[in-house]
Amino acid sequence: MNFFKYFFLFILLFSSPSLFAQTDSTAVRAKEGEGVYSLLRRFGLNPAEHLQAFLELNKERLGEGNSLLLHKSYSLPVATTSATVPEAEAGDSVAGAGVPVVAEVPAVEIKKEASVLNIPLFGKNNARVEVKDQQLKGAVYYLLSGHGGPDPGAIGQYGPYQLSEDEYAYDVTIRLARRLMEHGAMVYMIVQDENDGIRDGSILEADRDETDISGAPIPYDHNERLRQRVSSINRLYLQHKGDYQRMVAIHVDSRRRNQNVDVFFYHHRNSPSGKALAERIQDRFITNYARHQPDRPYDGDVSERSGLYVIRYSHPPTVFIELGNIGNQRDQRRFVLAENRQALANWIFEGILGQYKAEQQ
Repeated sequence: MNFFKYFFLFILLFSSPSLFAQTDSTAVRAKEGEGVYSLLRRFGLNPAEHLQAFLELNKERLGEGNSLLLHKSYSLPVATTSATVPEAEAGDSVAGAGVPVVAEVPAVEIKKEASVLNIPLFGKNNARVEVKDQQLKGAVYYLLSGHGGPDPGAIGQYGPYQLSEDEYAYDVTIRLARRLMEHGAMVYMIVQDENDGIRDGSILEADRDETDISGAPIPYDHNERLRQRVSSINRLYLQHKGDYQRMVAIHVDSRRRNQNVDVFFYHHRNSPSGKALAERIQDRFITNYARHQPDRPYDGDVSERSGLYVIRYSHPPTVFIELGNIGNQRDQRRFVLAENRQALANWIFEGILGQYKAEQQ
């Protein structure tokens, strides 16, 4: 389900069914290929506000993963309260890019008092998220996994299988999102796949159904894809003006097959905050390498790469992370083992948390 179109932008879906008049509803049928988010939007309902009530009303009629079935009728909740997303003012555009901002990006905000969240985007086995503490309260993070939709990114050959960069970058990114939410952060997943969730398999099947957080399809054209992402990020950034905001982009590199590389980081040359975050995360990798791989010192680096589009035009301080060489057999073990993908997410999280704490002192 297009959860993060609902938002989440990820951020955390937590709505109380008591906000809706569930006894007053309209029965509708889904169109072929339609998901819950799309259905709600088709009838003028904001998924961020109405998703939980819809699931409660229709829990006996939904398919696997809360999918819609063509032969079933579904009840639409009627809101007793309304919440609107501010419209972009005329002339609003992405700084330096000349791209109109997305007119509407619904968001689901974590309720600070909630101890348990329901995040369908994480998948059936991981949707229940326990908020352990509020160490990241007040922090807003935009997480961007590389490529997606019509663009699989780099491809690595792993025996008879092909590994697609976008699938492995997405799995690490969504695991990172979950860790951040566990500690009270507001998180926006810019690229979303309502069907995948967190996956524990070794071979992550490639697909093309990822969307932008706004729910829009990811464009085929490379430049349009980048503009779409930056537009969504900057639109949200303006809504959170004055808050602590950071953006993390996660990719998997492609180099010669015999080149084994470590995780490395890019930032904008004029962003001391981006550089500081990159160095903090790198420090966690150095520490964890020494602990878990004492025979193999960490050899990644932090450098400026101001020409990368998402670094150059995104408003929040940004760190761009390359996780390794998807074509190298040794690096591939970093991706195909689920526990290694989780370790990558954990170590990035540790750096993010450490930097946030340092900047709050």
